[in-house]
Amino acid sequence: MLTLADHILDITENSIRAGAKLIEIIIDEDSEKDLLTVEIIDNGCGMPLEMVKKVLDPFYTTKTVRRVGLGLPLLKDAAERAGGSFHLESKVNSGTSVKATFGLGHLDRQPLGAIINTMVILIISNSDVDFFYKHRHNDRRFEMDTRDIRNEIEDVPIIHPEIIKYIRGVLTEGIAQIQSEA
Repeated sequence: MLTLADHILDITENSIRAGAKLIEIIIDEDSEKDLLTVEIIDNGCGMPLEMVKKVLDPFYTTKTVRRVGLGLPLLKDAAERAGGSFHLESKVNSGTSVKATFGLGHLDRQPLGAIINTMVILIISNSDVDFFYKHRHNDRRFEMDTRDIRNEIEDVPIIHPEIIKYIRGVLTEGIAQIQSEA
């Protein structure tokens, strides 16, 4: 995986396979502390403690399509290579939280990548799942919640092309505003 957006897509797809109906994706860029934090929190089925201990082993997977599960081990490795840390917490019937921190200015930190495209793909591909996206860049914040969008559009499907165009525009404008210098 070349970018953090790739990791976010992979981990979020795990959440969806675990039955999550609400997934929070939180990105926190803190220049003062030189930290970038990526957190994904879901309300899926969660994992028992025995599985939590195994999922960081690349040769362990719950998927039947292939015999390796590289998503979480690769994210953990990427965080540690960039001077950061990795934390996984899960509870059966309560969901899972994955948190990776990176040295924001670290030479080995992967770029954020196409986070807007990632969010749009997730929404289009999983129209029955709600996403709460929160992005903080120093003292600026941006949030987008598909539950709020659903309330506004009433009976129009969230995957309607005009709604997707709107969502892409909201993400593009919101992220640009928080990352611009004052």
